[in-house]
Amino acid sequence: MLDRLPVEIVERIVTKILDTDLIAASKVDRVWWQEVRREAYKRWKNYATTIGYVRALGKPFKKGNVDWITFEDVNDFYKRWIDRLTEDQLYIMEKMLRNGMVVTQERETIEHALSEHRWGGDPWRLGVE
Repeated sequence: MLDRLPVEIVERIVTKILDTDLIAASKVDRVWWQEVRREAYKRWKNYATTIGYVRALGKPFKKGNVDWITFEDVNDFYKRWIDRLTEDQLYIMEKMLRNGMVVTQERETIEHALSEHRWGGDPWRLGVE
């Protein structure tokens, strides 16, 4: 039944699927695979953009600018936020890689980022301490 839905309906359904279930929806048929791939790229880009915005928000918070207790609280929150966004983005990237949804040039970038993250590194070189 799902393989007979119009593309417009598939697009709307795919946008509502959680990250953790997104790739599974690509198994329905070719139309679903294409829509899931498009949505995964969109989410990947959104995570990258959000990480950039969060990083920009964190720049003004240096030890000398704010009270010590406030700095520690802000810095811990900032680090957790960046870590969570990075994990979510890497999850999408890894699933896309494992399901053949990336082009050859992106494969190396994804594999490097996953390796860095698994070994406790900073895959985007954000310098979050």
